[in-house]
Amino acid sequence: MPPTTYAGLVNEVINIVNLAIPALFGFLFLYFMWKMIDTWILHAGDPNQIDDGKKYAMAAVVVFVLAIITYGLIRLIRNSLFGV
Repeated sequence: MPPTTYAGLVNEVINIVNLAIPALFGFLFLYFMWKMIDTWILHAGDPNQIDDGKKYAMAAVVVFVLAIITYGLIRLIRNSLFGV
């Protein structure tokens, strides 16, 4: 049933975002794991691939940390200002 009020619409959008963010984190984690398996297990004999894997791992850790910090800040601001 479509929302009939503005508050209902906002609530629906918030529910969709609350489902999408964990799904995005899960997708990023699975992609990270695949790249690590591909780099360090499937191409273990290639030194260039191993170096690329180290760079990728460092970049992935930085991205995960920044994503978690951003998500936490958004929730903090949302809870502080809107009480949602």
